[in-house]
Amino acid sequence: MADILYTVEKKCPLCDRTFSTTKVRNSLKMVKQDTDFCTYYQQVNPYYYTIWVCPHCGYAAQDVYFEEVLPTAAANTLRTFLQAREVNVDFGGVRTREQAIATYKLAIFYAEMTLTLASRLAGLWIKLAWLFREGEQTAEEQFAMTKALTYYEKASLKEALPIGGLTEIALQYLMGELLRRTGKIDDAITYLGRLVSDPRARSERRIVDLARQCWHLAREEKGQEEVSATEESK
Repeated sequence: MADILYTVEKKCPLCDRTFSTTKVRNSLKMVKQDTDFCTYYQQVNPYYYTIWVCPHCGYAAQDVYFEEVLPTAAANTLRTFLQAREVNVDFGGVRTREQAIATYKLAIFYAEMTLTLASRLAGLWIKLAWLFREGEQTAEEQFAMTKALTYYEKASLKEALPIGGLTEIALQYLMGELLRRTGKIDDAITYLGRLVSDPRARSERRIVDLARQCWHLAREEKGQEEVSATEESK
């Protein structure tokens, strides 16, 4: 694992102090991918290292946004919150799944406190759901996926495309699949069925194929629900 992980020095945009954090090299080999884009790799899970956490002040954010200069109001809000608190966190080096989950919870907390973009919060929540899935924490996974869906829906109404690196078609598909995975089967069938029949989606064949696959899964799940309901009513 030593040849996959490496350490970099970063400057915290909140307290201006320097710290070490761990990154993952881009040479990972993909093993498989779930229908909501959760990707599995050999040797190490890169989602463990997506969040950077300053051990000095406790500020946490996703790596691609961490070094952004915070708006004055947001920075003041965070400094006021943290100034009276003792920080004792260090997520450098190799992380466990539990530590990774803790970093996401921190990043989400600060992102929600500073009213960051809905798309960024959606990305944090869905990756947290994937970590819960890895640990077979079904209830926690369901909650995190529901939060991700809520923020993706907000982003789709207010933000310019692409959203979180997703095209309009990919975003519509992902929301439909999250509806299915969180048990909103009727809505998922409507959502995915509409996407499959949308002529604009034909330019993204892989997404259309995934949408069709998940639409069929949703219809099968709907049939199973109806059978169960009939049996329970006897």
